[in-house]
Amino acid sequence: MILADSSVWVDYFNGKRTSKTDRLDSILGKESIIMGDLILVEVLQGFQKDADFEIAKNLLLSFPVMAMAGKELAIKSAINYRILRKKGATVRKTIDVIIGTFCIHHKIALLHDDRDFDPMENFLNLKIVNV
Repeated sequence: MILADSSVWVDYFNGKRTSKTDRLDSILGKESIIMGDLILVEVLQGFQKDADFEIAKNLLLSFPVMAMAGKELAIKSAINYRILRKKGATVRKTIDVIIGTFCIHHKIALLHDDRDFDPMENFLNLKIVNV
């Protein structure tokens, strides 16, 4: 099971070719992909045209959507943030700590293009999709 972060989806929808978007394109329809509700928000909020929004929404909703926070994961995310800070790593965006913690908790590999996930991979054993 794979979760693609908004950092990859945004590039994908903008037609930007990277190793990460190529990997996403190669697994669509072949591997089990889930959509996190927080990622859904991040991706969809960026569309300017209604037609593009609808196309993206329909594609993203074709994947199972999972809630990413809740009480247990909110507390675990705060703990993980504190662990990283004690190790000298600061994650810039709280939402990235939640996404990383969600993936760790559910043992889901993350496909991303955001350096905020690097300390979670290094110190918290976040599983990353190889490209």
